Amino acid sequence: MTRMQSFSKAENELLPKFRKMTNEAESTEDVKKFFVYCMQELFTHVSDGRLEPRFEDVGLLPEGEKLFFISESLRSREAFAEVWQESDLPQIVSRFAHLAVARYKHLETNPRKSEAKIRK
Repeated sequence: MTRMQSFSKAENELLPKFRKMTNEAESTEDVKKFFVYCMQELFTHVSDGRLEPRFEDVGLLPEGEKLFFISESLRSREAFAEVWQESDLPQIVSRFAHLAVARYKHLETNPRKSEAKIRK
């Protein structure tokens, strides 16, 4: 029986920054971009620097049943697979994705903030 690792401390450290970024997002594209930046930081942190995901290795899927994707090239790396399978990382990423999708949908239905910036 393997022991599950918990990265809730890393989640709690990153969450305020992520919320601030998404709350300040001015467009749906900003939300997607901020999600990627935070997941890159999270993955690098939980792997003790063994992983440095590229921008295209992770993304938000606000319109789909799955809320995020992780590239095959990242998933196939031993350092990632090890952490992903033996920890609470999938649940943490899912929670971040749910927050990002909620903000994405809010901006999508209330584009006033984006429009105000364009008019300046």
